[in-house]
Amino acid sequence: MSADLEKLVREWEEEDRELRELRRRSADWRYIESLPPRVREAIELYIETGDLWLAAKLAGMSEDEFNEVRIKAGILW
Repeated sequence: MSADLEKLVREWEEEDRELRELRRRSADWRYIESLPPRVREAIELYIETGDLWLAAKLAGMSEDEFNEVRIKAGILW
């Protein structure tokens, strides 16, 4: 791997880490714990990965429906 590519990968990894931490800190964990298990697990997956499509699929919801839950959970990113 070239040095430029390695630098880019490191920057993406750092950005992913920062966004994951922002999602964790902004989350309303009390609300998340009150959710049905499948939806709670999907929210936790979203917090860790930022993958809206996969999290919505896991929750059995459309992306729009999942986005509403995400916003209620205080996760803005």
